[in-house]
Amino acid sequence: MKCSLPAKREILASLVAMSRNLGANKDYVIYAEGNTSARCDDRSFFVKASGAGLDKIAVAGFVEVYFEPLLAVLNSAKQGDEIIAQTFKAAKVDKKTTTRPSIETLFHAFLLTLPGVNFVGHIHPTAVNSLLCSVRSREVFRGHIFPEEIVICGPEPVFVPYGDPGLALARQIKKQVNAYMKKWCVPPKMLLMENHGLVALGETTREVESICDMADKVARVMLGALAIGEIRYLPQKEVDRLCSRPDEILRQQQIRGK
Repeated sequence: MKCSLPAKREILASLVAMSRNLGANKDYVIYAEGNTSARCDDRSFFVKASGAGLDKIAVAGFVEVYFEPLLAVLNSAKQGDEIIAQTFKAAKVDKKTTTRPSIETLFHAFLLTLPGVNFVGHIHPTAVNSLLCSVRSREVFRGHIFPEEIVICGPEPVFVPYGDPGLALARQIKKQVNAYMKKWCVPPKMLLMENHGLVALGETTREVESICDMADKVARVMLGALAIGEIRYLPQKEVDRLCSRPDEILRQQQIRGK
């Protein structure tokens, strides 16, 4: 189904507002770090332009691109920077624009095809990266530490080994997300990328921002716990229970702004 022009403008306005909110926190991104995107329809989506800063980004800081050529190269065996350049050029809806999509557009294309995902926010929070840059990162993020984390961020994050930003990282993300969905039968809410940052997936902009804020809080609490000893995780049966409780499902809807 093709999105109407007024609907596209509304989606883009929401994306600009979300991006500025994330960019306003200097512990999340600085300079041109991070990127965001929003699904228009089955054919195209908006993604942050390469080099644009989230804190003061405007409509001109986004590029509308088609899904099809991006997903085609992601699913192929093709490699190389020239392939990416050609694919990005072919993917632009407006062929006259000289604005280049973010190098990480490929993983946005994949994530925006997941059920219920309309907005994606990728940031580099200082506290989260303090843990993701540790040799113990997988161990640290092996469980949940308080109920609100589960409600907002889902049953567990997708942990993504480090990959070169661009095609290599997008393919690693696709592999790990597919494994997660096979296990949980639902899309993830959050990806944690080794030595890189986090990605939040939401039905609404409010949900994306909530996930980013909660992930930052969790990382700060973990750092505090590690400073005086070890982290005490919630039992898995409690995590499973919180994921299925009717009142918590209602809270999840409220967080999404539904």
